[in-house]
Amino acid sequence: MEALLVIDVQNGIIEFGDFNNELNLITNIIEDFKAKGKPIIFIRHFDDMEESPLYKGSVGSELHSSIKEFAEVVVEKQTPSSFFKTELADVLGELEVDHVFITGFNTEFCCMFTAISAFDRGYKVTFIEDATGTVNTDETYEMPNLDIRDFVGTVLYWSDVIEVLDYEEYVEEYK
Repeated sequence: MEALLVIDVQNGIIEFGDFNNELNLITNIIEDFKAKGKPIIFIRHFDDMEESPLYKGSVGSELHSSIKEFAEVVVEKQTPSSFFKTELADVLGELEVDHVFITGFNTEFCCMFTAISAFDRGYKVTFIEDATGTVNTDETYEMPNLDIRDFVGTVLYWSDVIEVLDYEEYVEEYK
C-alpha cells in the first residue's frame, strides 16, 4: 500500500516565502491520493520555544489553509525525522503501508530526514523533489548558487535506494 506524507506544510513556514508552486503540486498529489483512496498522513512540527514560528498552539504551528481541509490523520513531531518519537511507524503499520511518497517542507531537513528514516525502516521511498520547498537559500549555507532542492534530490537519487522524481515524472509513473 502506498501512502503520502505531507510534511510541515504549516503557516509558520509558508509565511517565509512564495511557495505557490510547491503548494499547488502538493495539493495536486493530495487530491490524486484521495481520489485513489490511498492514505495521506500530515506531519506537524512543534517547537517548545515561544519565539519559534512553530511554537505549539500558535497560528504558525497550524496546517496551512491550502491543505488543512484534507488533514484527517496528523502526526506531531519535534525533530526533523517524522519517525523519531512519533506514532508514524504505528500508523503506517496499521494501514499496511510499504511505500511512502515524500512532499512538504523543509527539503533539506524534515523531508530528507524522513525519507532516509523511512528507507532505514524498510519502506520503498519516493521523494517528489519539486513538491518540497525550503525557507533557506544559498546564502543560508554560504554556498553561492546552491539549489538546495536539486542538491538534496541529487544526493538521494545517487544513493540508489530512494526514488527521486519531479511532479511530471510522478504523474507519468503513478497517476
